[in-house]
Amino acid sequence: MVFRVLVAALVTALAGAMPVHAQLRAEISSGRKAATLDALAAYPGFYHLQAVRVRGKLVTDQVGTALLSGQTRLLTVGDAAVAQVEGDVEATGTFIDVGRLQQDDQRVGTYGLAALSQKVLQRDWPGQNELPVLLVSEVKKAEPLTAASVRALALEPAKYEGQPVTISGRFRGRNLFGDQPAAPARSKFDFVIQLADASVWVVGRRPKGVGFDLNVEARVDTGRWLEIQGDVRTAKGLVYIEAIAIKATQPVSDSGPVETVTEVAPPPPAPQVVFSTPTANEIDVSAEARVRIQFSRDMTAESFKGNVQAAYDPREAAERGIPQVPPPPFVATYDQGRRMLELKFSGPFERFRTVIIRLAPGIIAFDKQPLVPYELRFTVGG
Repeated sequence: MVFRVLVAALVTALAGAMPVHAQLRAEISSGRKAATLDALAAYPGFYHLQAVRVRGKLVTDQVGTALLSGQTRLLTVGDAAVAQVEGDVEATGTFIDVGRLQQDDQRVGTYGLAALSQKVLQRDWPGQNELPVLLVSEVKKAEPLTAASVRALALEPAKYEGQPVTISGRFRGRNLFGDQPAAPARSKFDFVIQLADASVWVVGRRPKGVGFDLNVEARVDTGRWLEIQGDVRTAKGLVYIEAIAIKATQPVSDSGPVETVTEVAPPPPAPQVVFSTPTANEIDVSAEARVRIQFSRDMTAESFKGNVQAAYDPREAAERGIPQVPPPPFVATYDQGRRMLELKFSGPFERFRTVIIRLAPGIIAFDKQPLVPYELRFTVGG
């Protein structure tokens, strides 16, 4: 079996350095998220520098000691994790995608991340998504999760997948607080339910019932307590419930594991463009081409309205002594499932012109983070 590999650092105290618990306390946040190893593997950019709680089996082989969950493997280093606990464990700490750090970041030297890159990748420094690291504050024996709950589903969804469950939690709208790294994109009524440090998606039914009709885009509606009945599903690192019934309920116990934290987690990274067709600066592009732009995060479809612009390079018109005219009108459509914006133009581009597509300020992700400014240029052929 081929395992996907995540690399985690379970850090012990260094000679002459401050104690491990003091080092790690600054890394831990009160915004901790219960997650799976699959989620960390699928969305390293979202979880980068966030405090997380994960479960897995502690195993040792010729490579080393590792956390294992399904087909995802989390290599660990440091004596504390090995010596204290064996078998199924629950680990807490801060997730870092090393390739997203600057090499002069203090954590690089403190935790030997450059040496880790050499050991694992045989390179001085990893690229993004190549060397995820978990700086662990605690590893303990995993207590059995007997009853289904939001937290149980977030930590061990495989135990409940395909089974009917009934859980309760706070309504969080369509990921309005950035609880989740992406959306299942089943319908415009998909929403998140949250309890303590855990959250899952709910799909299949709109949040409406006797005495309530909640708007997935309105923060004013969040905080309402709902009881969800349905079947547990997982896909692409996401956990969701295919709802059969939804009703209002009274608040339930909201206390997670007790822990000391001192720092608020940084927001998720800003969304950015990860791919386009035509590609940047491509030449000899077909005059009939459609433009497709893919994003790193789930975007708010409505935010594209009025913020997508197309033009020919004005310098070419000046140099050639021709009028500056716009490209043909276009329709912009956002595909939530693929995180893809498509521009369909009503007619062909002019030959031998450079087309500029701009995504203006105002385009935002689900959690209201603004898109990194973006401009795409390509040249039409003859």
